Amino acid sequence: MNTAELPVPPQGWNWINQLADTGWVVARTVVSPELSRALRVEAETLHSEAMLERAGIGRAGDHTIKSDIRRDKTRWLSRDEEVQARYLDVMEQVRLAVNEAFYLGLFSYEAHFAVYEPGAFYKRHMDSFKGARNRVLSTVFYLNEDWDETDGGALAIFDRAEAEEAVELVLPELGTLVIFLSEDIPHEVRPAMRDRYSIAGWFRVNDRGIAPSLQVVQTTTPVNPDI
Repeated sequence: MNTAELPVPPQGWNWINQLADTGWVVARTVVSPELSRALRVEAETLHSEAMLERAGIGRAGDHTIKSDIRRDKTRWLSRDEEVQARYLDVMEQVRLAVNEAFYLGLFSYEAHFAVYEPGAFYKRHMDSFKGARNRVLSTVFYLNEDWDETDGGALAIFDRAEAEEAVELVLPELGTLVIFLSEDIPHEVRPAMRDRYSIAGWFRVNDRGIAPSLQVVQTTTPVNPDI
């Protein structure tokens, strides 16, 4: 595992406090600029070579293409690819840091590249049904340089299911990582005006009988979150 990608030890990552407070956080120093750019090249190459497929909703036999809900294209990351493996190593450090701080018991991680071509979107949704426990903690990492508000494609974050207004609009800028509770945080991808690249991922637990909690079990010095 290449821990050289980490700017600071996991115990010092300052997004931990906000994750506990709100159930979501935006961080910009978890993945190195060099790795961020390499992942961008990887995503662009896969896209140009038509290696990404239309994304749907549901899993296995319930999987269907619903263009009225989402219009992105995806491809799963693989440890057989060096750059992708380096990103998965960083996410393993995130898993260890979260497990050290909270009673979550995160066990495994899966992720895919995603591209939203001009006009593509993903309507408001949550990554897991309440109590389903198939996804516990979600991540979205952005790979876009020189992104402006006029380019669209913002991630809208809502702090509760019944909320009508987003509490945060996150531009999909290179190096930005969003982490949130899969069962609790509604979100949507607003229509992009140009190709928008990202990596979406999910941490799972091994025992579905254990309820998740963000109760801090190891305190850290409060600092201003790097958002």
